[in-house]
Amino acid sequence: MTNPYGTVLRRAAAGVSVAALTALLSACGGGGDQGGNDSGKAPENAGSASSVPSGRETPKEDDGPTVPDTSRTLATINGTNGFQFIIHTAVRDQGGFLTVTGVVKNTTSKTLIGSPFWSGQEVQVQKTGPSFAGMTLVDKTEKKRYYVLRDTEGHPLTTTGVTAVKAGESVPMFAQFPAPPANITQVDIQIPQMPVATIEIS
Repeated sequence: MTNPYGTVLRRAAAGVSVAALTALLSACGGGGDQGGNDSGKAPENAGSASSVPSGRETPKEDDGPTVPDTSRTLATINGTNGFQFIIHTAVRDQGGFLTVTGVVKNTTSKTLIGSPFWSGQEVQVQKTGPSFAGMTLVDKTEKKRYYVLRDTEGHPLTTTGVTAVKAGESVPMFAQFPAPPANITQVDIQIPQMPVATIEIS
């Protein structure tokens, strides 16, 4: 159901230009707890989110990331619809990228259909099909919002193709963002129609 991490990450290294990186990093002038993307804001009663500080150890990568490093949990985000996002890593990469990995879990006893809002509202990324391009990271210190990177063809650098998730099934996911400044160690992760959670960058 998903594209392999390695393929998309290699495309990220080869295809993302400095101009694209600059264009996708936009300032957010709102308050620290406000989102600039209404589709990414969670209703007040939309589940719950919990955060756990990460360790200092960075997972080793041999042939590029293919599955999330599940040895740590940065946040568990529970939606009212039965979906659960478990964020395992948020790692700075060489070249100024931040890669977030985790899993999407169906906690119910029936098949669930992923929200179309996860893909974001941009026409260009919607051409890619179901994805997690609607995810954003918010740096409340610098008051900036970070969007999922796109390659030179406009495809989002994130897991694609997640539609139906069977009962009890967990689907690996990742998303690449521009990395916040080195002094920023925490950001809020906002997934459309899910509660906001704070994750720690390693």
